[in-house]
Amino acid sequence: MDKSDITLERMRSFVRVAERGSLSAVARELGLGQSTVTRHLNELEHALGIALLSRTTRRVALTEEGSRYYQNCLAILRLVEQASDEAHSAGDAPAGTVRLSCTASFGVLHGTRLLFAFQDRHPRIDIDLSLSDERIDLVREGVDIAIRLGPLADSTMKLRSLGRSHRLFVAAPHYLARHGTPVSPDDLARHQGIRMTNVAGSAQLAVESAGGEHYSVPFDGRLRVDHGLAVREALLAGRGIAPTHRWLVDDLLASGQLEPILTDYTLPSVPLSMLIVPERASVARVRLLIDFLAAEIATLPGMESA
Repeated sequence: MDKSDITLERMRSFVRVAERGSLSAVARELGLGQSTVTRHLNELEHALGIALLSRTTRRVALTEEGSRYYQNCLAILRLVEQASDEAHSAGDAPAGTVRLSCTASFGVLHGTRLLFAFQDRHPRIDIDLSLSDERIDLVREGVDIAIRLGPLADSTMKLRSLGRSHRLFVAAPHYLARHGTPVSPDDLARHQGIRMTNVAGSAQLAVESAGGEHYSVPFDGRLRVDHGLAVREALLAGRGIAPTHRWLVDDLLASGQLEPILTDYTLPSVPLSMLIVPERASVARVRLLIDFLAAEIATLPGMESA
């Protein structure tokens, strides 16, 4: 074994290929040529004298020896990063990159603004922001933190509740002027609904009256979308009624461009959570962003403490 060929750079390439299962994806992520990533792997395997990965034209998988070596590399790289982080913290302000994934419409309307404020406070911290409503594998995608709306399945990630998001029925004044204002949930059947197709249960709404009566209301219309910002635009255009998160439309309610309706009835609130890769939670710059976002998101319109 030539220990001089076992470098941190080669370890990082190996770890990311093991997690992503793709040399080309890792090359793009690390800003390297695919041939460079391949060379890192070949040189590391040659230095160790074992095959770490099984490669075919379709996929890359860990060998048994590679699986054990991957766990050891994770521990080594984690210690290196923590040591560097502590050295920076001892002298200078925290520095480096935090990778954040965020529910798309929430990220556009509120997340970006919060990140601007965070970076103004911490100018040496870079943010890689990915906007997606898809449930991703944080480790595989190299993400440190994810903000997610809705119930979450059991996960190996650390979970931090950010609160519950209040929802309400809204419509544009000009839609209501043309079609009338519903006074009970049953009236929704005579109106156009703007429905989110990627939200479980969106075709049958659970509604509760101020007196505690429960309704199960069919909900549909001519327009179905899979993005909150499309709902916002459709509401402004007077295309119908929608059950929305307060944070999605609060500015439009304040300006009078939209109106709350069925205000004597409530919709179930939705959990907003932060998922954190456990090994990244102790990194100073990651911890700073976690605490900052948790505090700021709690103050947003319609957010209720969990």
